[in-house]
Amino acid sequence: MPDNYYTNSLNAQRLWQVYDTAIPRISEYLQRETAFVRDRLKKTDAVLEIAAGYGRIMKELASHVESITGIEISDGNVSFGGEYLKNIANTELLTMDAHNIDYDSCFDAVLCLQNGLSAIRADVPEAFAAKVIRALKIGGKAYFSTYHPNFWEQRVAWFQEQARKGLIGELDVEKTKNGVIICKDGFRATTHSITDLEKIGRSTGCLWQIHEVDDSSIFLVIEKEDCK
Repeated sequence: MPDNYYTNSLNAQRLWQVYDTAIPRISEYLQRETAFVRDRLKKTDAVLEIAAGYGRIMKELASHVESITGIEISDGNVSFGGEYLKNIANTELLTMDAHNIDYDSCFDAVLCLQNGLSAIRADVPEAFAAKVIRALKIGGKAYFSTYHPNFWEQRVAWFQEQARKGLIGELDVEKTKNGVIICKDGFRATTHSITDLEKIGRSTGCLWQIHEVDDSSIFLVIEKEDCK
């Protein structure tokens, strides 16, 4: 498998097709996940989205915040996103490896959504979370989301839809289990449990909360203000 599947295979128009789903429950999940964040943002917020793809979430949130910057490892996504976001003045989409972020107290909110910790391969998520917290202003909040375990069947159906479209390889049904999607072309998507997210939250020394949304998403929300 290529070093980064999203850079080499699942980007730009192909990534757009992932979200152009015919499964109503997936569309609802995507809407509820974004709405959870949108309802907690302020019009004055400067926002950073990590692993922003072509800017799907950025576009939905832009009118609710002062500015939104996205970082994305795929040049193809950034190029496609330039057209997708071209009429939205308060957005900026940059090519950057999420692991190289070096912001210091710049943002009111940092988003790592859509199972982002898996997508960026955060093998030591506590270390990555520390970088995210550093990027926040005092009083800012970080939002990490992953799939709810009750959403497993719907998640598998969505990946099967992607495979039928030729966007990813055929699912390996014997190996796809316990929250991990594995395709025969080597694609692998993990997830994080509530216990995993709690461990990340505790590691920051900040105030944190777990939220279960719509039986489809789990959020870890960390607030920098109470860091020790």
